[in-house]
Amino acid sequence: MRVSSGTFKGRAIGKKKLFGKQKEEAELRPTPAKVREALFDILRGELEGSSFLDLYAGSGTIGIEAASRGAGRVVFVEMLRSRARAIQEDLEKIGFSDRGEIYCEQAETFLKRISESGEQYDIIFADPPYDSGEIEKILPLIEEYGILDAQGVIVCEHSKKKKVPEKMGTLARRRQYRYGDTMLALYRKEE
Repeated sequence: MRVSSGTFKGRAIGKKKLFGKQKEEAELRPTPAKVREALFDILRGELEGSSFLDLYAGSGTIGIEAASRGAGRVVFVEMLRSRARAIQEDLEKIGFSDRGEIYCEQAETFLKRISESGEQYDIIFADPPYDSGEIEKILPLIEEYGILDAQGVIVCEHSKKKKVPEKMGTLARRRQYRYGDTMLALYRKEE
């Protein structure tokens, strides 16, 4: 896989062995290139200097692309150690390791842990396994713990077959975009 735009454009990222045959529960489903492009078109005016949280990071492609396009700080959360190590190697290879942090733990555990610090993010991208029910688990935590900045945005990637909540506490779904079998749902805090 290659970074498609920005400072690191054209740089190869992601180890081939991460995309090989894996156990079903650990299957890696990278975000298609056209969906990545659409995502960053949607976020264009919000990326520069932002704090970006990549939950369920997988290969780290989305977070690295965010860094390439101007995010000031990117935090990757990936529960599988092999993938977390591969993201670290990619960050070192492209020279972004000083502004990228990787946490090898479940998204829910990470959100609970950082809630104690009062840390907030401008952009949160969540791409959990499509049939996992994780979106319904993490949205209430993000809302309850105040992890999203007041003007921030959450983008959830999901299957077109899945219905995601319209509202979760103070978080409201503002838009949905469809790209083939993939959907992006944007949430913001209600005013």
